[in-house]
Amino acid sequence: MVMSKENLAKNTLFFTTALAIQKLLSFVYFIFIARAISVEDMGKFSFALGFSALFGMFLDFGMSQVLTRESARNKDESQKYLSNVLGLKLSGALFVYLLIVLMVNIMGYPEITRNMVYVTGFIMIIDSLTVSFYSVLRGMQNLIFESLGVIINQVIVLIIGLLVIKLDLGLVVLITVYLIGSLFNLIYSSYFLSFKYKVFPRPQITKKVVISIIKISLPFAIAALFIRVYSYIDIILLSKLANDEAVGIYSVAYKAAFALQFIATAFSAAIYPAFCKYFVSSKEMLAKTFEKSIYYLILIAMPLSVGVITIADKIVGPLFGYEYNLSILPLQILMLAMVPVFITFAIGAILNAANKQTQNTIILGIITLVNIVSNLILIPLFGYIGPAISVLISFVVFFIIGMPIVGRIVEYDKKHLFVSFLKILFSCLVMGLVVLYLKNYMHFIIVIPISIVIYFTLLFVVRGFSKRDILQLKNLLLKREAKIYDINSNTNI
Repeated sequence: MVMSKENLAKNTLFFTTALAIQKLLSFVYFIFIARAISVEDMGKFSFALGFSALFGMFLDFGMSQVLTRESARNKDESQKYLSNVLGLKLSGALFVYLLIVLMVNIMGYPEITRNMVYVTGFIMIIDSLTVSFYSVLRGMQNLIFESLGVIINQVIVLIIGLLVIKLDLGLVVLITVYLIGSLFNLIYSSYFLSFKYKVFPRPQITKKVVISIIKISLPFAIAALFIRVYSYIDIILLSKLANDEAVGIYSVAYKAAFALQFIATAFSAAIYPAFCKYFVSSKEMLAKTFEKSIYYLILIAMPLSVGVITIADKIVGPLFGYEYNLSILPLQILMLAMVPVFITFAIGAILNAANKQTQNTIILGIITLVNIVSNLILIPLFGYIGPAISVLISFVVFFIIGMPIVGRIVEYDKKHLFVSFLKILFSCLVMGLVVLYLKNYMHFIIVIPISIVIYFTLLFVVRGFSKRDILQLKNLLLKREAKIYDINSNTNI
């Protein structure tokens, strides 16, 4: 299936915009929830969502990536693969759900927490099926329906959720709102897949196809296992080694810190095809593209990091409620991790593009182990601050391990990249000092645009950014043929 550059750009723009809107609506809804319930109840709420999501890895088993790949390669095979994936997921759904119920009871959580987990277990199953439908649509190279779906889903959750909060119907009903949104997404995605592409949600089990799917999905499943464990284990360990209040405090810090991570996700999706192309055609262009990617990610991540760190004490209370002021320190620690977090997206993309997915999976396994061990050590010592330190340690480890591996793939200019890093750091530190002064005299909403102007003005002055960079970044995010300018030119990457 061939797709024009215009359609590809439109798909990317639609999906990136949809993710931005969805994340914004999700963040706004999270603020309303935090202000409506106690810190302890927020801990129970966050635990229930994270606990069931952790078990989702057993149900998906990397099969979504297989659906996308096989649908992209041969549209006529989509029905066969989707039907067998649905057959496998529905066959395993009861087992996974019973495992969730068994574990939450064995671990001795209170009745209110167990009831919420029973609901989120259903949400996890429905979302796993929905992902299968969207995976086929991605393989068809159509992100329009998914883009609209994620927005409508979040709007439904926001509207019904605000009504539940207004009527004070309790935690179980509040978490059931997500179930309603998930049911909509399931029906919506299956309808458009059937209507547009005539691929229907008909589960079946064909031994030969099932064996093939399992073999292909195994590498994806291992990577997904590490990602799932890494993403949710801190909440679960915190709930057992500390208490629900600690989970609530940390959840607010984590949600605030990673609200804009979708930028790195979208950027990674945009640069991955270029990495794949240049790995085959031009190692020189691959090196330059990687350098530019790291530069842009630092360019975005560092001012976010410094900005939130300096202004955190002015935003947490007014946004989430002053009972969450204890979230300020873990939020600041998590923001220290933003630069390595963003950089790891480029590292992972180039490793996968260079057929080094095994090394990427090994790194994921290492940082998952580091995260678990550090949480087990730090949570008893520092409580809700422990997981934030663990996140910082884990992504620094990813960076330290990953960059030398990339260096064996391409010879990028480390010196030039370091000089650019220093220019960005200088601009951010000056910006941070100005924010520290102004925040005592102005509202943070006014301080934010002022700090942005200061940051980019300083970058232009030290020749760390140019109009050419703006154009290239725009083209890259739209997946156009972005010319990679010579790193020794006046752009100074």
